[in-house]
Amino acid sequence: MTDPLGTVATAIGVFAGTNIDDLIVLTVLFLAARATGRPRPWQIWVGQATGIALLVTASAAMALGLAAIPDEWVGLLGLVPLGLGIWGFVQVFRGGDEAEPPVVAAGALAVAGLTVANGADNIAVYAPVFRTLGLTGTLLTIGVFALLVAVWCAAGSWLGSHRAVVAVMRRHGHWLVPAVFVAIGVVIILESGVLARLL
Repeated sequence: MTDPLGTVATAIGVFAGTNIDDLIVLTVLFLAARATGRPRPWQIWVGQATGIALLVTASAAMALGLAAIPDEWVGLLGLVPLGLGIWGFVQVFRGGDEAEPPVVAAGALAVAGLTVANGADNIAVYAPVFRTLGLTGTLLTIGVFALLVAVWCAAGSWLGSHRAVVAVMRRHGHWLVPAVFVAIGVVIILESGVLARLL
């Protein structure tokens, strides 16, 4: 029999531990939304929820033994934020230092892609957790994850709403935003071990 309180506590710990970096991404997205108008806040919320739902679905499938892709290959998804960051730098170089902060995710679909790419390594954590919890525990965990997505979006929006942070974003965002996404992409690729498989 599943211990509901223990399952909830585990779910909170697993989500927080695997999505701290996602909070940074959300903060940058909400800052970009305030500085440039894109992506719109609702697109960030929908994109984040969609991305987490895709990660949970993939994890559940892997837990059921339906996924045959080695964990290391999931690291190739790091190319998504890396490519968006490089594109942001291209926009800066075209527009000069006075350019507006680049839009690295213009809609809900792009935000979902970033969420999946940034959280691709989470599958390796979620899948064994789901396998050990069973159906009831997994459904309870997914419910906790859904609530925490809202908490994460609210926290990212709050962090991205401070005047001082918005002012810094307006002054240096044209460099900061793409740098964050390039860094995220590089970390995902390096930590996944995909380069060792390719070389």
